[in-house]
Amino acid sequence: MDNSFSAKREIAASAARLVVEEGLEYGPAKRRAVRELGLPARAALPNNDEVEAAVREYIDLFCADTQPRELLALRRLALEWMDRMAPFRPHLGGAVWHGTATRLSDIYIQLFCDDSKSAEISLIDHHVDYEPRMVTGFHGEQVEALSIHAKCLELGEEVGVHLLVYDLDDMRGALKPDSQGRVPRADLATLRRLLADT
Repeated sequence: MDNSFSAKREIAASAARLVVEEGLEYGPAKRRAVRELGLPARAALPNNDEVEAAVREYIDLFCADTQPRELLALRRLALEWMDRMAPFRPHLGGAVWHGTATRLSDIYIQLFCDDSKSAEISLIDHHVDYEPRMVTGFHGEQVEALSIHAKCLELGEEVGVHLLVYDLDDMRGALKPDSQGRVPRADLATLRRLLADT
């Protein structure tokens, strides 16, 4: 086995531990894994699919008894927020949709709005405290995120809920299958069906 392949697997395994145990996102987890393993800063990094596979392995090995309940609680909280934001065509993405989330994971909901300020105005009207910031969107572009600390009663703690604001036109490319052939995000009806089947 060549060294770069072996190093990538090691980085993926170490990054997976950081994702699950510390709630890091994939990018920061990969970079920190490189540092912790003492590898050169320019070491070839595993792609996100490889890290996700390592996360699934880690969960199966170390969290199989707790993770399904935590994932269910996060999906229920996501449904609550998607119901609240229903006029803005909410879609759930990330680890909570793909099934790799733990209690440390944040919830990412994409909103597809006719008017980019309408979601923000809705939060203000409902007296919801949020923090606006810019994040990388699913096409690599900068999009506005409205970040909320939401109480998750089932987990007994606060969870980060990030509402990513897209234009309605962005919805066209939003449901194209990802590199693994999966639907990359779920609308309200899909999430409701999934929870009903759980």
